[in-house]
Amino acid sequence: MTNITLDSISGHAKEAKVCKIYKLEGDSISSNDVLFEIESSKGNKAITSNVTGKIISINVEEGSMVKVGDILAEIEGGADNNDPTGETKKFNYFGSLIKPQKKELETDIAIIGGGPGGYVAAIQAAKLGANVTLIEKENVGGTCLNWGCIPTKSLVRSSEVFNDLKHAESYGLHAELVSVDIKKVIDRKNKIVDQLVDGIRYLLDKHGVTVIKGVAQIVDEATIYVKEKNVEFTIKSKDIIIATGSETTELPIPGITLKQVITSKEALDLTTLPERLVIIGGGVIGMEFAFIFNSFGVKVSVVEYFDHILGNIDADIYEEMTQIARQKGIHIFTGSKVEEIIESEHEECVVAFDNQGTKKFICADMVLMAAGRTPYVGDLNLAGLNIQLNENNKGIKVNGKMQTNLSNIYAIGDVTGHIQLAHVASHQGIVAVNNIMGHESEMDYAVVPSAIFTSPEIAVVGVSEAEALSNGIEIVVGKFPFQANGKALTLGESQGFVKLIKAKETNEIIGGAVIGPHATDLIGEITLAVKNGLTAESIIETIHAHPTTAESIHESALATEGGALHFLG
Repeated sequence: MTNITLDSISGHAKEAKVCKIYKLEGDSISSNDVLFEIESSKGNKAITSNVTGKIISINVEEGSMVKVGDILAEIEGGADNNDPTGETKKFNYFGSLIKPQKKELETDIAIIGGGPGGYVAAIQAAKLGANVTLIEKENVGGTCLNWGCIPTKSLVRSSEVFNDLKHAESYGLHAELVSVDIKKVIDRKNKIVDQLVDGIRYLLDKHGVTVIKGVAQIVDEATIYVKEKNVEFTIKSKDIIIATGSETTELPIPGITLKQVITSKEALDLTTLPERLVIIGGGVIGMEFAFIFNSFGVKVSVVEYFDHILGNIDADIYEEMTQIARQKGIHIFTGSKVEEIIESEHEECVVAFDNQGTKKFICADMVLMAAGRTPYVGDLNLAGLNIQLNENNKGIKVNGKMQTNLSNIYAIGDVTGHIQLAHVASHQGIVAVNNIMGHESEMDYAVVPSAIFTSPEIAVVGVSEAEALSNGIEIVVGKFPFQANGKALTLGESQGFVKLIKAKETNEIIGGAVIGPHATDLIGEITLAVKNGLTAESIIETIHAHPTTAESIHESALATEGGALHFLG
């Protein structure tokens, strides 16, 4: 009889939640089979079997909390993988640490990191006939799927539904005693994430991709070392793709380690809502969370270092969003530098910041750090391999083919320090694999749409007004407000506008932006127009369905050619 005992938790956390149970009582298992997946505030961890046998009992349930030393399961048999006789013997955990199992693999392409760059690259490579090994230290799907894009969008949707219920009377409906059950909101989020993670695992399996869970180190140009618990892998690979993503940027602020200070990762697993929340950073991440928590009834303040929120977007967009945020009760302090976070009585804290020369203080129950993300290279041994970094030493330097200065080692996604978007990482992965497999491919960043899931949504693509003016491009701008769009009015979402930017010389649409309902979906048409050099006339001559929000794009194109039909601007 062998007990599967929880020996450690990621980041030395005190407890963790059982997210997934992969086996049932009565199942036969082999050494290194994944039995459980646990999650703490510091990260995720897979619990694998160290013996071969049959599961007699599983002592935990999905969703239950566990601590180090807890017995998770009992195994009958217990034949050790290192025992050539196959005899059952008592499992010696510490002995297995002293004498780890050693495995060697050979592969065509080894990919380090299973996020939207890494797993897409793995599938693409497998489809092109390569033998592929994917190495991931936590969950496939990476930050985007597990702690970023998808989880936040789940919370966005919950906040939208709650907001609609609160304003049901404006639709001629009645909803009484409406409230937020944050635990169920998080449970819904977890189910969506689990479903998508399982889907990716299924795709990788069906495409024959070998997945190894562990931390990777590149030994030389053709060798990767991976250790996970008591197993050591030596992987020989012709080509290597680094896709290790990014991590939350930690600012050198006194008090940043206080228990009241969290990152976006912890914010996605809150079991209770704070009454007052201060968000440090008014970029995309910060503003998305600001609208989510504001909709849930939290008093939100945003402290942004620069003189406006949402980074490098045109003034008419960030000014519109600033006004909308303030109308909803979100307090925004721009041109402000946080100097200190102080713990006060009753487990509260005070955020002290300089606001254009004036010292200000905000009391809060919780502080969310949302000051951006930094490329993550971990212990890859880049210096030992002389792999070059970008000029600012942040991110791995690559060419248009996604190659590093070592021709058989590629880098994709956030770790390159380029545009930190999941869809960019995926496309970079495809470009890298195509080049490895002999299909010439070059990365083009000229037409990359950006989607911001605030309320209302924002999406931009191509050349902005500011960029056009700074580069001496003569432009014509066509705008159409959603207040003049029938579908938007029926939705009760009439704030915002569509904007198209046309090059005067060629009449081609070179950029566009949407702030309003369905913005992140509408940007697809504008992206297609910019990518293919379509003219305003091409959009005007395309019949758009009625009544839809897409008609606003048609009207914006008309606005570049003399005036919209349904609005006098």
